[in-house]
Amino acid sequence: MTAKHVLIVDDEADIRELLVLTLMRMGIEADTAATCEHAFARLAERSYDLCLTDMRLPDGDGLTVLEHIAAHHGNTPVAVITAYGSTENAVAALKAGAFDYISKPIQLKPLREVITSALNLPKHAAERTRKPVTAADKLQANNAAAALANIGPRLLGESALIAKARDMISKLARSQAPVYIAGESGSGKEVAARLIHSGSARRDAEFVAVNCGAIPENLMESEFFGYKKGAFTGADSDKDGYLHAADGGTLFLDEVGDLPLLMQVKLLRVIQEKKVRKLGETIEVPIDFRIISATHKNLADKVAASEFRQDLFYRLNVIELKMPSLREIPEDIPLMVTQVLERLAAQVQMPVPELTKNALNALMDYDYPGNVRELENILERSLALCDGKVIHEADLYLTEARDTTGSGAANLSGERTLPLHEYLDQIERQQIMKALESTRFNKTAAAKVLGITFRSLRYRLDRLGIE
Repeated sequence: MTAKHVLIVDDEADIRELLVLTLMRMGIEADTAATCEHAFARLAERSYDLCLTDMRLPDGDGLTVLEHIAAHHGNTPVAVITAYGSTENAVAALKAGAFDYISKPIQLKPLREVITSALNLPKHAAERTRKPVTAADKLQANNAAAALANIGPRLLGESALIAKARDMISKLARSQAPVYIAGESGSGKEVAARLIHSGSARRDAEFVAVNCGAIPENLMESEFFGYKKGAFTGADSDKDGYLHAADGGTLFLDEVGDLPLLMQVKLLRVIQEKKVRKLGETIEVPIDFRIISATHKNLADKVAASEFRQDLFYRLNVIELKMPSLREIPEDIPLMVTQVLERLAAQVQMPVPELTKNALNALMDYDYPGNVRELENILERSLALCDGKVIHEADLYLTEARDTTGSGAANLSGERTLPLHEYLDQIERQQIMKALESTRFNKTAAAKVLGITFRSLRYRLDRLGIE
């Protein structure tokens, strides 16, 4: 195995010596520099797997080193060393693209963890390259991503806004910084979070997704922190919480704006102390996870309204990623439709149906309050309602979806409203029941009437809860 090489940039000789000894004991070779100028000379001589730099240097600062490496030495990860309590410097470094930061006085355990994580970055993110990225390189990367599309999350689209989001996701994967993902419901916030995790040094550990708005307030503490047997009535055995499950990996807090204020206080303490204690336990245990949060609400407005703690907001919102709504990227809709239909058809082992021009125009004109998730729901149901060969505009049921009095869709009688996915479920259920009744509940025959495979029908019966 090729030895790893790390560059240490610090003007204090004792700090350099401590870092060199630590790296040597980890089997890692190290070079040192006391100034920015000396560091630049070292970088010109050879490639490094990691750079550890102090924030304060005689002829510049850690940000100067970070910017130089970003401009001239590809994706070499950089970890900055900051004075105790210098939160502003640490945040500035993370926003500038630093992998992580280490606080003085340096403690060996956190130092080793940062070094190990940085050296564990995926090859495409950690390798050094000094040549510009060509169109051929981009094509090769896209083809590689497409080949792996069936084993991981995908961000669909090729518009400028989606390309910007992809580029940001790639950069965030090389960092340990907390990320706040903003965007409307259904715009792909969890997909973005999973992509950040899967491209990071934590990719082999757990990605724990938590919908903060779906947990009853009285269960929130036990779900997050876990509990010891006998901690309360009904606690019949020990249980780990979400925080324990995410140890070493990534904790994704979806709809974080729905966290109650008391839980916000408890979460802030965990983030600050990096320790957690189960309910009924007397000791705290160290915990290490990266936190990514998201919400369709405006957290800054909630802070202003005293509904969200400002100190927690600053902890979570170190770097913000904005996911565009589908209305902002209409040029991506045809490509998304094609890719989603191919995936859905493959899942139920049926040919990809043709989409009529009128149907595509209707999809282009629709405003998608539920964004990409709603588009996927519409296409999934159109597969069940079409004849198996062609999807017509009528198969999309967009006319009824627009007949709203608010955020829901009109039901068949027009007397009340339903969310679009519930309305389309209702349509699909009625069509399936009609086919089953006409064939005396012969599922094979019903599938033929519906123009779908038996496997596709069985999948829909299970999803809709039809016996």
